[in-house]
Amino acid sequence: MKEAIVLLNMGGPNNLNEVEVFLHNMFNDPYIIRTKSGLLRRFIAGMITLTRTEKSQEIYRQIGGKSPLVGHTENLVEKLQSLVPEEVTVDFVMRYTPPMAEEVSLRLKEQGVEKVYLIPLYPQYSTTTTQSSLDDFEQTAHKIGWEVITVEIKHFFGHRTYNRCLIERIKESLGEDNAEAFDIVFSAHGLPQKIVDQGDPYQRQVVAHVDLIRRMMIDEGYRFNGVHLAYQSKVGPMKWLEPSLENMLHELKNKRVIIVPIAFTIDNSETDFELSIEYAEIAGELGYKDYRVCRCPNDHPLFGQTLLELYEKMK
Repeated sequence: MKEAIVLLNMGGPNNLNEVEVFLHNMFNDPYIIRTKSGLLRRFIAGMITLTRTEKSQEIYRQIGGKSPLVGHTENLVEKLQSLVPEEVTVDFVMRYTPPMAEEVSLRLKEQGVEKVYLIPLYPQYSTTTTQSSLDDFEQTAHKIGWEVITVEIKHFFGHRTYNRCLIERIKESLGEDNAEAFDIVFSAHGLPQKIVDQGDPYQRQVVAHVDLIRRMMIDEGYRFNGVHLAYQSKVGPMKWLEPSLENMLHELKNKRVIIVPIAFTIDNSETDFELSIEYAEIAGELGYKDYRVCRCPNDHPLFGQTLLELYEKMK
């Protein structure tokens, strides 16, 4: 039976012209804009796209004219392909920008793939990310008449090799400095409080993940001045998870901080712009003496090893 591993992620614009496509597709996702009326969702998505495209293009212009997410993912796919048996194909699907589910599914179907291992690149499970990506792939496979067997993984925040990878990234940011001189802030992508109240497990898993990393760092002799969790990327007027990263930066007494993007596996505009540029400016205005942002796992060898171990566990 011919097998494939498919990595799933939200995607990002491959050029400035694709920003509008990205916004349109994301806000038309029923897992993101949760209205019963598809017509109302399309109207809301249209208004958001109309009002945010130009501003979003400027953000991507400042980080090289495109999202870094696709390039990092391609490197990760290449790394994982080198680790698995030669007959296993490794590919990836983006939820809102190319390559999307239909393009990749048609290609794998033509290659005779009969079984697919789906690994969403979200460490913690959320209906807005993990479920949206999994359902999109499986619905697309059904639509094109591809009777493929799918095996899914829902989350991997507790995976030891993955967390060793995160700690290596933290060590890179710390360098030769003393951990006790820094506060560490784990920054997770925010979520409307209403979605959490409806039973989405994302917040619980993020909290558990931060505690797990904290204990692993202590075991390795890294004791920071303080360990915190905050949320970023709020959109719209409704109540989102708190505390916000901006409020956290205002409240911290210690003005040396390392920011860890705990909910992202691949660097994107939220890390390269929002954390590394936007919040860095806020930290400067607040008198921070040292503000550092960890890189995401990207194609780190330990992340490639993590994905290999997840695949082997799913078999």
